[in-house]
Amino acid sequence: MGRVPVLRVFCADAWPDLIAACEDAMRAVLARSVQRVQKRGCVAVQSYGMHWPCLFPQHGPGKKHDRPIVLADWQRPVVEAYPGDFLRGLFHSDGCRVSNRVTVRGKRYVYPRYMFVNESTDIMRLCQQALDRLGIAWRMNRRNSLSVARREAVAALDRHVGPKS
Repeated sequence: MGRVPVLRVFCADAWPDLIAACEDAMRAVLARSVQRVQKRGCVAVQSYGMHWPCLFPQHGPGKKHDRPIVLADWQRPVVEAYPGDFLRGLFHSDGCRVSNRVTVRGKRYVYPRYMFVNESTDIMRLCQQALDRLGIAWRMNRRNSLSVARREAVAALDRHVGPKS
């Protein structure tokens, strides 16, 4: 009430390029002024602006997995046109790329694999739709966890997500 909304994105200190990309995105979209606030182990990239709620209509009180997360009419064509960029954001925030180690009949194998974990079924569905749009094979390995493990699927996701660096 009577306050200016603030968008804050917390980025681990270990990913300086991601911090810079976050700041650049805020400046490009809306912000005239973006600040970096150093915290323990992370940086809060933040900007005040009356229109941030217009760009994030899904924001609201409570946990995101307890409320509907639905793309606004204007957001849908953007996500459909740029599914790789959308996936990059999802995987950089709630995903990871790991070396999966398995033993089959006494022989050890190591291969790269992406994991995406989210309690929101709506966000999980949006991730699945973006992967499908790009023809990237995925499977649910738990109710809240998606796995991309096939060699060609990992390579395709590498092209879109890339390292956090």
